[in-house]
Amino acid sequence: MKDILSALYPTLLQSAAKAPPAIRPEPPGQGLDGVIDGSTFQAIEVDRLFESVNHAGTRIGQATLYRSLRQPLDRLDVLEAKQAAIAEIEANPALRRGLETLVEQAGQQEKDFYELLYGSFLGMFSSRAHDLELEGYGYGAYINGTRFMLDLVENAGQVPAPDSAYLAAVLERITDLKHARAYALARGPAYRAEQGMLTREEKGWFTPAIRFRPSLFKPIGLTLFLVALFLMVEFVPLLLDIVASVASAFWLFLLPISLLYIPIVGGFDRDGCIYPLRDSFRTSPEVQQALDGLGQLDELLGLIRFRESFGHPVCLPRLVDAAQHRLRVREVRNPILAKANPAYVGNDIDLGQSRLALITGPNSGGKTAFCKTLAQTQLLGQIGSYVPAREAEMTVADRIFYQVPEISHLADGEGRFGTELRRTKAIFLAASPRSLVIMDELSEGTTHEEKIEISMNILDGFHQKGNSTLLITHNHELVDRYQQKGIGMARQVEFRNEQPTYRVIEGISRVSHADRVARKIGFSKEDIARYLSGNRETKA
Repeated sequence: MKDILSALYPTLLQSAAKAPPAIRPEPPGQGLDGVIDGSTFQAIEVDRLFESVNHAGTRIGQATLYRSLRQPLDRLDVLEAKQAAIAEIEANPALRRGLETLVEQAGQQEKDFYELLYGSFLGMFSSRAHDLELEGYGYGAYINGTRFMLDLVENAGQVPAPDSAYLAAVLERITDLKHARAYALARGPAYRAEQGMLTREEKGWFTPAIRFRPSLFKPIGLTLFLVALFLMVEFVPLLLDIVASVASAFWLFLLPISLLYIPIVGGFDRDGCIYPLRDSFRTSPEVQQALDGLGQLDELLGLIRFRESFGHPVCLPRLVDAAQHRLRVREVRNPILAKANPAYVGNDIDLGQSRLALITGPNSGGKTAFCKTLAQTQLLGQIGSYVPAREAEMTVADRIFYQVPEISHLADGEGRFGTELRRTKAIFLAASPRSLVIMDELSEGTTHEEKIEISMNILDGFHQKGNSTLLITHNHELVDRYQQKGIGMARQVEFRNEQPTYRVIEGISRVSHADRVARKIGFSKEDIARYLSGNRETKA
């Protein structure tokens, strides 16, 4: 399992990086590689989903969670192992306390570690331009930063041994650091030799080297400096007279030491020892793996805290292995909107009953929120997380697509219809029977008759592919035709007294409530007539 985890993602700590791992790097590109592409990432609001789910306590934990959402897993075995790890933490209080202690202490020291790896140490007299420019020669950053690594390994070794393979592998990623060269250098002693920084074992008995001590106070060096200063004074009578005349002012005797000794020793330690050592830490695969292991532990604990804070029923979905995509949820709620709303309505759907679902209903009834909920639930399931439903069963989707109407690009010469059709074609070609495809309207920007025909051609194609397809549409005639053919399920958002209940029920909505929306915003037929008559009052 440890090797699998190492192969799934590049480590967040990169050798060539000039700054600590970013919590939110650039979103996925516009290509269709991976489980989720850039357009879907934006459409289902993954950044807001991250904010809702994120309960990690460390920077690396937050970066790990965002990476998981950005690159969800498509391996059933790893997802099941991750779920088992979460379940074990929940069931074992001693294990949870050990992990929380580890992560909490690491969170307190994490900033020190990044300051060591990426800081610029400016010496005695300096003015900081940014957070990673630090006063002094780096001794404090070195002591605190290496303490982060040493304590991380020690605390990981004190955690009760887990039974789940995922959790054991993550802890092993941390404890393996103890056998690395970088750990030996951090533990010390480290030596500066002609060939660079050496551990005690690398130095041997007969290699000429200087032992690095992270302090300006060097007993041997200071003694030699004072002897040299005494000899200089002894052989220069004028300087002797000056020193004798101010003997009562001891601080003046220290002035030449400060002006010569501190910059020489501090500069040598910084440039000759601390910078090379921190380069060894930053480029060490074992350090990179250990930091990722910390992030993965924090992510697991954060997902548990997400369950505890959500305020509605959640569950670990039952993952099934099937040739075609399936998703069945009971009382599913939007993970973003429901978190701050105890009255948020849950809904049920079973996409295993049919490969096609058509969602109709007036504007502002909750169609889009419901379909985003399904996509976000599938995504959460594929990072090993709890999902916002009382019950859930799903297959692992190889692709999650969410298509929304796009602003036409005049330069492409195709208008809105061509732009959207090009996106739909790309999704169709990339989808497989194991994909989840959600589309918000089809064939906009053409005549009603053409819209019906082209939409049916597209939906028939997806249905034959065998993936799960959901379409949000106002076109009840399109839904009627599929019901007549006995294909797909028809669902509508419920309204009572012209007000949405936000429930998704069986049936086809044949009204748009457009006049209700126009009245609400003050632009109905009556409002327009009033404006034309000269009454400029607007509704609140």
